[in-house]
Amino acid sequence: MTATISRLFDNYSTAQQAVRDLEAAGVPVSEISIVASNADGWYAADPGTRAGGTPDRIDRNANGIDDRAEGSGAGAGIGAVVGGGAGLLAGLGLLAIPGLGPVVAAGWLASTALGAVVGGTAGGLIGALTAAGVSKEDAHVYAEGIRRGGTLVTARVPDGDRAKCEAILSRASVNIQERGAAYREAGWKEFDASATPYTADQVRQERELYR
Repeated sequence: MTATISRLFDNYSTAQQAVRDLEAAGVPVSEISIVASNADGWYAADPGTRAGGTPDRIDRNANGIDDRAEGSGAGAGIGAVVGGGAGLLAGLGLLAIPGLGPVVAAGWLASTALGAVVGGTAGGLIGALTAAGVSKEDAHVYAEGIRRGGTLVTARVPDGDRAKCEAILSRASVNIQERGAAYREAGWKEFDASATPYTADQVRQERELYR
């Protein structure tokens, strides 16, 4: 049996370290996913200027074009397993998800959410999360957290590794119950895919609230 573990982080850098720690603990790249807000443009459009220490160029098909730039328009390549020990973070790609705006993502959850959007299936990220076993209430808070500038890391792990992986992901993550309560106290009810995505200024203001 496997368990799905999700955690929200207020910024990409802490989520990035969590992904690396999961990989170091033996979780396969194919079982990890990351979805991060790019509302403030931290992930540059031009190869060679990537934030967070990811490689300057990923060119698996050897055509001279960075694969992430090549696939950014349609989200192509999201979820592809990167060989050679490069890890999940080397496969990041740009895409847009309704309600979230521009996001940077890699892994199976991103592929599922993108497939729902492209196929016109209702649910998108919420549907992908709930299908993976996340409660609907938590899924809405996770999606809203990304919309407000956060980063979601999700991993599928054997039940026997659950406690170890939860400990890794909980080191610097958001308390999802407290964050959901804070959203609701401010008048929020649930994630709305038709809502206007946050701007860079709104993301900065949101992060200041929880600094």
